[in-house]
Amino acid sequence: MVAYPPVGFHFMVEIKGFEGEVAFKSVSGLTAAIPSTTTWAEGGENTFTHRFPDRVTYTTDLKLERGMLVGSALIKWFDDAIQNFEFDPRDVTVTLLTAEHTPLEQWVFRNAWPKSWAISDFNAVNGNSVVTDTISLSYQYFYRVGLPARDQALTP
Repeated sequence: MVAYPPVGFHFMVEIKGFEGEVAFKSVSGLTAAIPSTTTWAEGGENTFTHRFPDRVTYTTDLKLERGMLVGSALIKWFDDAIQNFEFDPRDVTVTLLTAEHTPLEQWVFRNAWPKSWAISDFNAVNGNSVVTDTISLSYQYFYRVGLPARDQALTP
């Protein structure tokens, strides 16, 4: 049985084609919304107007943060996009894990491509800091994958 609520620090990121580069410090941007509606006034109905949902939008980029890796293939992918304007969209899978390392929840981001890359500040005063990469990926959409561990956890 899985303890709820799940912890947010035990997760894994997989980027298709970069199988060895899965260790990230943080993931953010799992956000979807239906921000607007279309209204329709029905003839003869004066007490309300119908409201219908418009399309889903993904309002934030997927942001991945990790310690900087020199010679990383993932950074080469980013460099190809920024320096050569050559884009090679990849699927990205974010998996939340249980304490037993089994997948609990999983989200797949379709056709992600590098949008921005930031390297943390260098600071001689704080002598124990690690240089980090923050990579922002734009994507078409994401969806949640049903997993057996989650389904078992929800069964009474």
